[in-house]
Amino acid sequence: TENTMLFTESAAARAKELLVENEADETVALRVYVEGGGCHGFNYGFGFDNNIAEDDTVIETNGVKLVVDSMSIMYLDSATIDFVSSMHGDRFTIDNPSAATTCGCGSSFSM
Repeated sequence: TENTMLFTESAAARAKELLVENEADETVALRVYVEGGGCHGFNYGFGFDNNIAEDDTVIETNGVKLVVDSMSIMYLDSATIDFVSSMHGDRFTIDNPSAATTCGCGSSFSM
């Protein structure tokens, strides 16, 4: 099945800034993943990773790679990965239409 995730230009630009600040090489990608836990059953996580597995999904926006592992991708179908600045701070966000409920901070969800 084709992945319909969106990695926005804003998120790619912020990831690129962080990669440059940390002097990371071009093999490093922003990884988004889903893990058990949180107040609604699942948590989103972000990190940088230069180990891209054969079964990872890779989405590239403006030369920046977003990587999702094969287990997490099923929870993120049609999700939008973005970066927002607000009075609550700057952060990567996930707008996930597959989530039945989310917590107030947006880092936990249920299906």
